[in-house]
Amino acid sequence: MTETTINPEEVAKFTAMAEQWWDPKGKFKPLHKFNPVRLSYIRDKVIAHLGRDGTKRRPLEGLRLLDIGCGGGLLCEPMTRLGATVVGADAAERNIHIARLHAEQSGLEIDYRATSAETLAAAGEKFDIVLNMEVVEHVDNVPLYMKSVADLVAPGGLLFTATINRTLRAYAFAIVGAEQVLRWLPKGTHDYAKFLTPEEISALVSRNGLSVTEKTGVVFHPLADEWRLSRDTGINYMVLAEKAAA
Repeated sequence: MTETTINPEEVAKFTAMAEQWWDPKGKFKPLHKFNPVRLSYIRDKVIAHLGRDGTKRRPLEGLRLLDIGCGGGLLCEPMTRLGATVVGADAAERNIHIARLHAEQSGLEIDYRATSAETLAAAGEKFDIVLNMEVVEHVDNVPLYMKSVADLVAPGGLLFTATINRTLRAYAFAIVGAEQVLRWLPKGTHDYAKFLTPEEISALVSRNGLSVTEKTGVVFHPLADEWRLSRDTGINYMVLAEKAAA
């Protein structure tokens, strides 16, 4: 393929931190804090949309799931435990190496691949669930990336997109606060110019054949030291979309 969504600088940035993916007190501490709210959201929406039995230990049994930009596998492992057949894809080979090692140590079968969304789409891959979580702000050629991600969703399937809004509040919280003051993240983790609004994500999703069903904010509550779902999409947010059944 001549076109790519891979940004070499972003790949190098996350490769340099790869060994810390599974350290809840390391550089990915904010993601570990964020994981519970996004995991429960994904689980609940998949169960509701696909009519699964939420009382079962493995309610996602038989579903094929892709986590694009999977990093060290923080979403892949719990999704596998919920029963899904999981493919984890990341452009950084070091991330994939770390993810494979941790999955092996955890006794989990996960298909990890060092590849890109456009390569998977070109190969005709299809998934019941595609997770596009905290990735779109780190890629090049966003229109190609979002088209590729949408193409990977099977008829009747779901696409989850999570990212950061392009607002002054988001700049103050995600860059000034999280990177420069609180040092939750290394400086330079985010580029404000790459942030996208919920309307922009929704337009890209709709343009590529999916219907947006929900937009929800995710807000950090410092006193409780946890993230919660919210109607406030001004900083972090998620967009849920579905592809019509065949």
